[in-house]
Amino acid sequence: MASFRKRNSGRWQVQVRKKGYPTQTKSFRSKAAGARWVRSIEYEMDQGLFVSRNEAETTTVGELLDRYLIEYTADKKGAVPEACRIRMLLRHPLAKRFIASVRGLDMARYRDERLKKVSADSVRRELTILSQLFEVSRKEWGIFVHNPVREIKLPKKGKARDRRLQNAENGSDSEESRLFAACRRCRNPYLLPIVRFALETAMRQGEIVGLRWLHVDLARRTAFLPDTKNGQPRTVPLSSVAVEVLNALPRSIHGEVFPGVTTEAVKQAFTRATRRAQIEDLHFHDLRHEATTRLFERGLNIIEVSSITGHKDLQMLRRYTHLRAEDLAKKLM
Repeated sequence: MASFRKRNSGRWQVQVRKKGYPTQTKSFRSKAAGARWVRSIEYEMDQGLFVSRNEAETTTVGELLDRYLIEYTADKKGAVPEACRIRMLLRHPLAKRFIASVRGLDMARYRDERLKKVSADSVRRELTILSQLFEVSRKEWGIFVHNPVREIKLPKKGKARDRRLQNAENGSDSEESRLFAACRRCRNPYLLPIVRFALETAMRQGEIVGLRWLHVDLARRTAFLPDTKNGQPRTVPLSSVAVEVLNALPRSIHGEVFPGVTTEAVKQAFTRATRRAQIEDLHFHDLRHEATTRLFERGLNIIEVSSITGHKDLQMLRRYTHLRAEDLAKKLM
């Protein structure tokens, strides 16, 4: 049974009551529009297809993002960067929209707006979070909502970085030597050993920061990583330089190899060091790329390198491998 009531604002409030179903209420600009809505709701109820849209029509994107941040993001390995993206999304006008009103057109506008400010890869990550949000809302939280991100074309993936440390005719002026010198002047005493260790082991930043003495065997020259990005533990062999770096470090009472250091602190310190060294467009993750490529230059095969770096996809590993043409030319002489 449906009822219509004209409010002082001139809008029509329409209610649908049917035994076995929650009361449905919605406002319309005209009585005719309300009548069309009543027919669709009653048809769905008669056919047993009805799903309440009340929650989707009264819950904002921001409210769902807050819940997603607590229930899902907090347990992810990449929790910190994802939380930063979610906080950015919470400041966007889209967060104030009711989820039932968000369409593919809104996602397309968001995509185009963000592409003017950040890279395509950043926009892809943000849209991926929104897509996951709508999927979790529908599948896990029982909210009747479609996924508008599926209706749009995602930005193309950016070209894989192949940045390497550049050599100079004068070895003392190479980017590596300038980077080391800048790290020595850093207030964080662990930055230089972390950078040197990264270049020797090809370990990820999070793996280095989370390393504990309990998992380091200097006699066997190995470092065990129980928790990695791909979920598979691995043991990393340590070069003589990596062992030298570890031997020079003090032992922390709490067991961390690099105590009190966070990934964000390393990122900021590394950025400042590259600026002091006048090195452009070098990210900390580029050290992993550099180290991986050096492993190939030492003659290791792709299986041996993958066991060190932890790459499960060998095609992905090939993308990290950019041997210098001049080095290959020497082998052809």
